Amino acid sequence: MTDFFQLLISGIATGSIYAMAALGFTLLWQAAGTINFAQGEFVMLPAFAMLIGIAAGLPLWLAFVVAVAISVLVLGAGFKRLVVDPMRGSGVVAVVVATLGLSIGLKSFVKAGYSAEPHPFPSVFSEEVFKLAGVTISYSDVGALVFAGLMVLGLQMLLNKTITGRAMQAVAQNTFAAEALGINVKRMILYTFGINAILVAVTALLITPTYLAKFDMGDNIGLKAFFAAIIGGFNNSRGALLGGVLVGVLENLAGAYLTPSYKDGVALVLFLAVILVKPDGLLGTPQERKV
Repeated sequence: MTDFFQLLISGIATGSIYAMAALGFTLLWQAAGTINFAQGEFVMLPAFAMLIGIAAGLPLWLAFVVAVAISVLVLGAGFKRLVVDPMRGSGVVAVVVATLGLSIGLKSFVKAGYSAEPHPFPSVFSEEVFKLAGVTISYSDVGALVFAGLMVLGLQMLLNKTITGRAMQAVAQNTFAAEALGINVKRMILYTFGINAILVAVTALLITPTYLAKFDMGDNIGLKAFFAAIIGGFNNSRGALLGGVLVGVLENLAGAYLTPSYKDGVALVLFLAVILVKPDGLLGTPQERKV
């Protein structure tokens, strides 16, 4: 039983990290009708930005701050204005194709320009463990869970407790009505892209010590985050959290009690099971949308 609780805690910690990347999917879809299939590469790039900063002599915390700033400028504002905005008039499919091409291009760029080899990445938390009621828990799992939890809680407070957050939700629900009410729709959408850029940078900080920094690390992360977003409900930000935690916990349990080779397939199986029973996701609701 103690092993089960250890796997459960570790799975929740990993799932909360997936949830942050999944939140980016749901926010971009709600606010801008954008499905970003380069989300995994958006996690990979800040990881390499931090590695470059550390190699230049910066401490990890300062390298992270620099990576967040670069991420907001390049993966937030730059991505919106150079990739999404020109494609939006052509429909969702054009944006999907563009982000798929961007994903391939970013991987090739990092592979050719930096390295094709995996690189170790320092953990922001201690690797030591402690025992609680007979269960061995690592400080890194607790730290990742608390950090990710604070990020998600902070985002929910921003969306629900501030004027800007409510304006962003209004834009997500009905773009034309929000504009008629005097909300600056373009600015709210830009904020959403900026929030996604911060989320992927934090995801990179927390997950790269486990995945290692490599040019294709985004393949797995992006796919699991996408599945988590759909499992929870693509039009519900709380659903992304639920989906991420479910994926993290179930893949841990499958790897321990079945076989490690099944671990990466859990997200796909759960995704298929959910959409067959509830196509809108566990917390999602059917809704018509105009963009």
